[in-house]
Amino acid sequence: MERNSRTFATSRPALLGVAVVFTLATSVAAAEVGHGPSRPASEVPSYAPSYAPSSAANVGRAGRGRTRTQPLGTTADVVADGRSARIGALFTADRADDLAGGHSCTASVVHSPQRDLVVTAAHCVSDTSTDLVFVPGYRDGHAPYGVWKLDHRYLPDGWTKDQDQDSDLAFATVDETDGKAIEDVVGANLFTPGTATGATAVTVVGYPNSRETPITCTNKPTSYSSTQQRIECPAFSQGTSGSPWINDAGQVVGVLGGYDQGGDTDDVSYSVTLGSEAADLYKSAISDQ
Repeated sequence: MERNSRTFATSRPALLGVAVVFTLATSVAAAEVGHGPSRPASEVPSYAPSYAPSSAANVGRAGRGRTRTQPLGTTADVVADGRSARIGALFTADRADDLAGGHSCTASVVHSPQRDLVVTAAHCVSDTSTDLVFVPGYRDGHAPYGVWKLDHRYLPDGWTKDQDQDSDLAFATVDETDGKAIEDVVGANLFTPGTATGATAVTVVGYPNSRETPITCTNKPTSYSSTQQRIECPAFSQGTSGSPWINDAGQVVGVLGGYDQGGDTDDVSYSVTLGSEAADLYKSAISDQ
């Protein structure tokens, strides 16, 4: 199942209710992982503590020291604050002044020397004839941190030549807004290839097309093949392609996509294993700046 719409939305569909069906996707009990009882979405803390944009030392410290309150494998609303601002939705540029109901994929800011880089799935940005904008922290038609135009896109040869599902990863630079780089406004996580699948639990954050607010789920990924990893998290439907998988050290260790462009069910999502191809692509993206 494609986790983005091949045809970008051009109309405003009626919004679904904000409630998400919260179900356990694993048999791990909350007590086994040191979690408290599940809380209402309004009380579930964001996956990341505050980020101080002026301090380079804070780059990538998204999850250090946080206390989880969601059981593993459950999906909840993301708290709207500066801590979740590094993740946003992608829109076609013609929706920049009319955002509601028009997002198609998810992307997130990752650290780079020029502080202007986002990561997403290759199938979200491979149509270079379509101009796109990134809206970090998007919620209910509003752009609290501005609208950022995608500039240069970096896709692996495996995707551009063959649409190889093992190469479903991409980077893009975003233009400055009001003379500022995006990382100086919302911060960034660290893109970290080479991390062993399942070494720790990861948090996935994304924007389903049917909602105008993001959802989040934490679980431990497992290997699907030597080139793919999977995670059990309910309700990650179309629009969540490109969602970052972030560990407690604030490192992006997966990006929703890969197998069947994200998976064939909303409750199990996939990512390419971030190996040498991902490392080379990131190097190309930052070397070209």
